[in-house]
Formats: sequence, structure tokens, C-alpha cells
Amino acid sequence: MKQIILTGDRPTGRLHVGHYVGSLKGRVALQNSGRFDEIYIMIADAQALTDNAEHPEKVRSNILQVALDYLACGIDPAKSTIFIQSMIPQLTELTFYYMNLVTVSRVQRNPTVKAEIQMRNFEASIPVGFFCYPISQAADITAFRATIVPVGEDQAPMLEQCREIVHKFNAVYGETLTEPEIMLPDNRACLRLPGTDGKAKMSKSLGNCIYLSEEPEEIRQKVMSMYTDPLHIRAQDPGHIEDNPVFIYLDAFCRPEYFEQFLPEYANLDELKAHYQRGGLGDVKVKKFLNNVMQEELRPIRERRKEWEKRLPEVCEILRKGSEVAERKAAETMADVRRAMKIDYFEDGNLLK
Repeated sequence: MKQIILTGDRPTGRLHVGHYVGSLKGRVALQNSGRFDEIYIMIADAQALTDNAEHPEKVRSNILQVALDYLACGIDPAKSTIFIQSMIPQLTELTFYYMNLVTVSRVQRNPTVKAEIQMRNFEASIPVGFFCYPISQAADITAFRATIVPVGEDQAPMLEQCREIVHKFNAVYGETLTEPEIMLPDNRACLRLPGTDGKAKMSKSLGNCIYLSEEPEEIRQKVMSMYTDPLHIRAQDPGHIEDNPVFIYLDAFCRPEYFEQFLPEYANLDELKAHYQRGGLGDVKVKKFLNNVMQEELRPIRERRKEWEKRLPEVCEILRKGSEVAERKAAETMADVRRAMKIDYFEDGNLLK
């Protein structure tokens, strides 16, 4: 069986460091590993419209922004197919058929859906398209016969629902769809990077993100204003590293060589943590170190992005060609689905049989 990856992001704004450690960094490593036959990376504009239907310009304007972030992080269009979701009509058709295999109560129980509804204040009036997006995601994944879906921990319930749809379809219509496996980041700190304000989720709408394209001064200001341990009032006070965003970010981004470069009085992150926990280490010093780490990590991404910004027609052509490749793949799956459901009426005179 071919090893195939499907992953992607909603184009509702520039991508941030949560996207990077949660999936983008891993995607680049997987792309360059040579282990996969096909890699599809989707700019999920149709999904973004489920809660931005009245502001399509927001989605449209961010398609290129997301593509630029992909290319800046190292996604290579020669190795990965980058495409725009709405350019693949087969995804809509698949979603329509899958809707018949899922109950309303099952979607309501999906923890990711419940959390997203609460975050967007949709409790009283949920758009049907938004409510059904786990089914749409299943169509995205299965259309490309993905065997692996690299995502953050918060998307695990979506993958489980996709697997349920695959089981149900194959049970009813015969073995047709490929069952995907979830791939979570290896570094636990990358599973769900918190916002700079200490909130559990980094979100563009909450304004608690550090974007991949931020300028150095913007990064510095956000790092230096980060939420830390509220009980660590004075430097001599013992501090807590659990649920402390500064240390969570260090877990996600810090490399051993950064200590020799920026903080030589400590051999490693464990020593820094131990000093903070016993007291005598102020938040400002730790934040200054984190700022240096973030500047080093984001500088090459920002520089590559600026180079791609000078070549926007080329970026558009990458998306056009990628969408054509993706549509051909989805059309093959759609033909198999129609055949399994016996709705390929005009193939070989099937309507008369």
C-alpha cells in the first residue's frame, strides 16, 4: 500500500508558532524523509468559510499568506502537492454521501466540535456547514487515500470520527476507503502550544499568537509580555514550570547549543528549570533567553518568506498546478466510491443492469 499524507490549515490568517511546532515542522521532516509516496497539503478555504461566510474576502486574502508560510517553512512543491480545497469539487460530493452515515448526536459529541462552538459563541445558532465540518474533514482525508494524518492533539477526535465513517462506509458498500492513522508531534510541548496570555489554545482570534512572519521587535515585545507563574512575584521566590508558557515554549523550541550561545552559565534546560523552581531566577532573565531562542528559530523562516513574496505569480502557479494534481487523485477515489455505491449509472450501461 502506498504511504500517503494529507494535512492542511484554514486560511483565516498568517500561520503562527503553534502551527509550526504542532504540524508544520513535522511536515517538512516527513516530506524530506523519503518514507512517503505522496504528500498532499491543503489550504482549507471551504472549511474556513463555514464560520466566515459573510466575509469571504478574509479567506481569499489569506490563501497566499498561508502558501507563503508553507514555502517559508520548507514545504517543497517538488515533493509535496499544495492545493486549494474549494478547487476540488469531489470533496463536496464525498461529504454529501458521508452525511448519510453519521448521526447528529454523534457530531454533537465530538469534543473538538464542542470546543470550537463554544469558542465562537455558536451555541445558540450553529451554521450547518460548521457543524458538519468533521464529515467534511473525513472527505478530505479519504479522497486522497491518506494513510497518515499529522495533526495536533486537539484534532484527534476528528480523526477518530473519520475512521468511524470509513468503517461504516466499508461495512455498507464493501472495502473501498483507506483507514488513516493519526500522527502526533514527538515533543509533548508541541502537542498544544498555549497562547502568550497563558490560555490553553493559541488562536488568531484571541490575539495571543506569535506569527511565523513577525518582525524581531514584535517577537521581543510578545515574549517579554508573556504570562508566567503568577505566584513568582519576586526573583527569590520559588517558581513553577508546569503550565508556565515561557517554559513550555522553551521545551518546544530550545536547542542545547542555545545555552552556549545565549546563556552559558547553564549547561541545559534542566538546570535552568531547577534554578527557577528553587528560587533566585527572575522571569525577565528567562524571557530574554526565550526571546533569543525565538529570534534564532524564526529568522530563517521570515527571510525565506520575504524572498517568496517577491515571486507571487510563481506561488499562484504552484497552487494552480497542485490543485490540478489533487483533483485527479480525488476523481480516482470518487469513481471508486460511486462504483461501490452502485451510482455509476452511465458506466458500462449499469443503469440497465
